[in-house]
Formats: sequence, structure tokens, C-alpha cells
Amino acid sequence: MTISRSQGKREEKMTSECIGKSEWPELLRVDGDAAKTTIEGENPLVTAHIVKDGSSVITDFRCDRVWVWVDVNGIVTKVPHIG
Repeated sequence: MTISRSQGKREEKMTSECIGKSEWPELLRVDGDAAKTTIEGENPLVTAHIVKDGSSVITDFRCDRVWVWVDVNGIVTKVPHIG
């Protein structure tokens, strides 16, 4: 379960209400496209979105979305999780 500093217990509660796998620590430092494929294969209820580090994203919480943060080489830099 992932708890962000900005949302604290609110995100903890919401993440626990989502169905299926909710985080993928094993995908840290792997290719972003491969991570997207793995995430969507392991939880078909989510869509993984590849995002370059430093980009802005919407901050609302959604059980059907995973941000996959990648560096300039396309390598995952943060543990992907539902949100």
C-alpha cells in the first residue's frame, strides 16, 4: 500500500478500496514500456501512463490509473502504484 506525503491517510484508505494489485516495487529501474505492459497484465482494471520525470500530472486519485515515472532513458524512477 502506498501513502503519499501530500494525502496521507486519505490515499491509504482509497488504495485499499481498489481491486487487484496496487503497486509494483519490482519494476523500479526497468524499462518504462515493459513496466506498462506488466502493470496492465497483472491488473487489467488499470491503465498505466508513462510520464517523464519533472512533468505535471493531475493529482486526483483514481483506482484505474498508474503513473509510470521514467527518466530521459525511459527507465522507471519511482515505484508505480495506483492513484
